[in-house]
Amino acid sequence: MANLPLPPPSAAWQPLLDLALAEDLGSAGDVTSAACLPAGCCLEAVLEARQPLVVCGLEIARAVFARLDPAIHFEASSHDGSHAARGEPLARVSGPGVALLAGERTALNFLARMCGIASWTRRFVEAVAGTGVAIVDTRKTLPGWRSLDKYAVAVGGGSNQRFGLYDGVLIKDNHVAAAGGVAAAVKAARASAPRHLQIQVEVESAAQAEAAVAAGADLLLLDNRSPDELRSLASRFASRLVLEASGGVTLDNVVSIARTGVQRISIGALTHSAPAADVALEVLVGEGCP
Repeated sequence: MANLPLPPPSAAWQPLLDLALAEDLGSAGDVTSAACLPAGCCLEAVLEARQPLVVCGLEIARAVFARLDPAIHFEASSHDGSHAARGEPLARVSGPGVALLAGERTALNFLARMCGIASWTRRFVEAVAGTGVAIVDTRKTLPGWRSLDKYAVAVGGGSNQRFGLYDGVLIKDNHVAAAGGVAAAVKAARASAPRHLQIQVEVESAAQAEAAVAAGADLLLLDNRSPDELRSLASRFASRLVLEASGGVTLDNVVSIARTGVQRISIGALTHSAPAADVALEVLVGEGCP
């Protein structure tokens, strides 16, 4: 897809990578490879797709092997955002055999999750193609993985919501209850939140939507509303501010939601329920380092 995002900076995910390697290798390292491989063994292997998928995470996989041994050579044969068919190679990896096999599972774990999220997101994006509706992620990410999860969503063609609590104002039902109503919550946020941040508020009725608009909201969140409710609210408010539908969105109903007139659909399942992609590393027998 065009306009692919830049991968997150290594500082955002390198500690996660180091933790993943540490929990796999422990203090003794890969005892199986050390015991089975002859001294000085070099191997060449291919990373491949075992199912159709959207490629995502190749630079993270490269970093896994580089962390274990800088002598490992990683040559990508695809790129993030591209589509890979079943059996298609994603990269070739060659170098010291013990280090290469020690990094196999960690590299595959990163690729499986990131390709899975990108592929799952692409299915939703393609489902609503032509409607003008944006598919948006949420903060329902795996703890520690947020930068990578959200990058994978963007690679799949989705849009990123706020990264955390610090970079966006989203007034939800609990804020509304604690503040004493929609209007009070929006007015308080408008008065004290950083001026560059837009204010989004969750509403459950047309009356709450009117109160939110009057108080200065920029976006409305319509959570778990029926298509008829969404259509009614969109007919009244979509020309005045951005409406975002959420809650219970699936591939079976996303098109009907998109056709109600909302501009955005947020889907927590993009990151909390994406099926892991099937990827593998296969050693090329008889081949090794030059």
